[in-house]
Amino acid sequence: MEYKESFTRYSRRVEEGLRRFLPATDTRPARIHEAMRYSLESGGKRLRPILLLAAADLFAGDRKRPDALPAAIAIECVHTYSLIHDDLPCMDDDDLRRGRPTVHRAYDEATAVLAGDALLTHAFALIAESYASESVLGIELVRELSRAAGSTRLIGGQMEDLMAEQEGRATADQLELIHANKTAAMIEASLAMGARIGGADDSSREFLRSAGHDLGVAFQIVDDILDATGSTASLGKTAGKDARDGKATFVGLHGIDRSRSIAESRTSAAMATIRGLPGDTEFLAEIAHRMARRDA
Repeated sequence: MEYKESFTRYSRRVEEGLRRFLPATDTRPARIHEAMRYSLESGGKRLRPILLLAAADLFAGDRKRPDALPAAIAIECVHTYSLIHDDLPCMDDDDLRRGRPTVHRAYDEATAVLAGDALLTHAFALIAESYASESVLGIELVRELSRAAGSTRLIGGQMEDLMAEQEGRATADQLELIHANKTAAMIEASLAMGARIGGADDSSREFLRSAGHDLGVAFQIVDDILDATGSTASLGKTAGKDARDGKATFVGLHGIDRSRSIAESRTSAAMATIRGLPGDTEFLAEIAHRMARRDA
C-alpha cells in the first residue's frame, strides 16, 4: 500500500507538471501544440520522471533543494519525442501507441516530425529557464540529458536498431548495445539527474547510473517478451510486430525463457545497487522490481 500511495503521489506531480510546463493547446500555431499535448497526455506510467523525482527525494531528505519537477517533465518530453519519431513510417511504422493512434496517424507525418522536434527543444528550454538561478546545476542537467539523448546513446541506439533490422541479424553484443542506448540511456539519465538535484555526491550518482543501466536493459528485454506474448489490446500497441519486421530482440536471439532469466538477473543487480545507497531506498528498489515484472 505504501508503494502504491507513493507511486500515485509522484504520478500526480508529473501530471500537474505537464499541465504547468507545456504550452497550452490554443497557443499559436495551435496544431503543433495540440499534437505535443496529444502525445504527452496519451497515458503511460511516467516511469522516467517518477524515477527522477524519487532519486531527488532520496538524497534531498529534509534539506531545501531546487524543484526537481521541471527536470522530470524535460525527461518525459525527450522520451515522448523519441516515441513519436520511433513510430514514424520511416522507422518502426506503427499505428498505435498507448492504445491510441500514433501522432502521425492522428494528425499527419509532417506534424508528427515537428511535434517530436518541438518536444526535444522544449525539454532543454525548460531546464535552462527553470534552473537559471542555479547555473551550475542547470549546465550539469543539460549535459546529462544531451549526452543521454544524443548520437552515441538514444539516437545511436535507434540507428543500430535500424541497421540490425536491415541486415536481418544481430549478435549478442550488438543487441546489448542497442538496448543499453536506445532504452537504458534515458533511465540512467533520469536517476542521475534526480540524484544531482537532490545533492548526491559523484559516487552515489555513478551507483545510480549503474543501476539505471541494468534496469533499462531489463526493461527493454521485458518489452521484447511482451511483444511476443501479449495482445495488442493489453499492450496498447501492435503486438507481434518485432518478429514480423525482423527486429533484433532478446527473444529472437535467446528465446523467451532465457530472456526472462537475463531480465531477472539484470533487475536483481539493479536492486542490489540501489539498496546499497544511503537512505530509504525501498521505493526505488520496488519500482525497479515492478518494471521487470510486467510480464508476470
